[in-house]
Amino acid sequence: MSGYLPIAFTTKMKSLLGEEFDRFMSSYEDPRVYGIRINRLKLDAEDWRSLSPMGESVRPIPWAPDGFYYEEGARPGKHPHYHAGLYYIQEPSAMAPVELLDVRPGHRVLDLCAAPGGKSTQIAAKLQGIGVLVSNDNARERTKALAKNIELAGVRNAVVLNEEPSALAPVFREWFDRILVDAPCSGEGMFRKDESMIAEWEKHSIERCSAMQRHILRDAAAMLAPGGILVYSTCTFSPEENEVQMAELLAEYPDFKVLPVPHPYGWKPGRPDWAGEAGQELSAEQSASLGGTVRLWPHHIEGEGHYAAVLTRTGSASVEELTIIEAAVTTDEENGRKKKVKGNAGATLRAAEKRGPRGGKDSGKLNKAADAGRHSGRGQAETSDPAELWNAFAERELSQAFACTGQVQCFGSRVYLQPDSLPSLDGLRVVRAGWYVGEAGRNKFEPSQALAMGLRQSEAVRSLNFGSEDPNVIRYLKGETIFVHEDQIRFGHEEDAAKPLKGYVLVCTDGYPIGWGKYSGDGMLKNELPAGWRWM
Repeated sequence: MSGYLPIAFTTKMKSLLGEEFDRFMSSYEDPRVYGIRINRLKLDAEDWRSLSPMGESVRPIPWAPDGFYYEEGARPGKHPHYHAGLYYIQEPSAMAPVELLDVRPGHRVLDLCAAPGGKSTQIAAKLQGIGVLVSNDNARERTKALAKNIELAGVRNAVVLNEEPSALAPVFREWFDRILVDAPCSGEGMFRKDESMIAEWEKHSIERCSAMQRHILRDAAAMLAPGGILVYSTCTFSPEENEVQMAELLAEYPDFKVLPVPHPYGWKPGRPDWAGEAGQELSAEQSASLGGTVRLWPHHIEGEGHYAAVLTRTGSASVEELTIIEAAVTTDEENGRKKKVKGNAGATLRAAEKRGPRGGKDSGKLNKAADAGRHSGRGQAETSDPAELWNAFAERELSQAFACTGQVQCFGSRVYLQPDSLPSLDGLRVVRAGWYVGEAGRNKFEPSQALAMGLRQSEAVRSLNFGSEDPNVIRYLKGETIFVHEDQIRFGHEEDAAKPLKGYVLVCTDGYPIGWGKYSGDGMLKNELPAGWRWM
């Protein structure tokens, strides 16, 4: 492949790498490597290895505890476990930035340039449903894949936005504990993985990418809370997009400093000597700190080219922030789970009291459903209020095991459970206002695919489980009607057994949800899988 590389690129790399250049170039003749990352929101890596037919053939990725190399012919995207959200197919080096972000349950996290969602789902797995994830991308078309990947992974505590970073900064000023800026870049590190990136490199200049990164970083810096961590990453080798960006940021923001990254796994230190004129504006200590950033070179690791820098904003977390985090990780003593809440009014009102500043645009308002009352054992609720219809559905179709916190938010007829404590999203372009649980019609509520993917099998009143090798799984994923015996339908909780057998059924494979069906009582399960989620 090396013969297809642009001459301008190879000339520059030879100047930068010197005697390492030949070894670097030989890496382009090596076969690319493939990776998957297990979704810890659903199961842990060892459970997946014992469950999956791929389990014995994969190899661990050393810098990602949930990541594995797999062989090219394995085709994990063609297995039912992919449709159950048990893993995400991800280039191995791309798993490193989130590992460096040090996300913990309870954190407020921003993934600023998030599409298509691989790093957002990795962050969500580390949050374990506690805290807030804001996933943003400024390209509207790309947010479709972002939202779907978040929903496929079963993420409950994420908001998806479609905004310029400059529109987010006034709303979330100094609000986030962790920020990931996986910046748009010239993509030099992806040439081996995707040859189309070569044409993109020739079309989009390094200078243009650098200017874009500079603006993104300044807006990101404004949103990081004191004591927080920001990880800046690219998939390019260009110093102008890496060390130079960091040098300019340190010169402009003296309250930011680099946290040094160890260099195991064949990772190599950043190069202060490549910071150019920007490096001359730094103190000797700041300049040396650029060596604490990290470069992943394809001739030193099994992965593509990446750069990452870990920065912190000096200062400490506020008392209010610590209180919120402490409250978030408070759990029930018996089972370690938070108290069951089906969008209650108390959570809504508490969150409203914590709301921060508003955005300046008027692209549509989220209507709060405070004091949304609950229904006890009624059939269909005689109402068109979306929040009341959701609560009636939850009483009827979700089991006693269902436990979810958050405030009910309605966007027209669409109902979301939004993480508590968010600033107002009024005026922002909102793609998903939280966990999208379904849509209300006249006197009925239709649950979403996102709700199905975020549930555990035990949280539905009725469920149906097929082994991943059962032909019914493929039939279901292709949108076909399934015929079952009523004895195959399980109840989520012993108290649910008194409920009718007719109704919504959570369809699972190997115990993990893949969508909804509707049982009519005559052996027929109507397929409720949306067309965009079907096996192709």
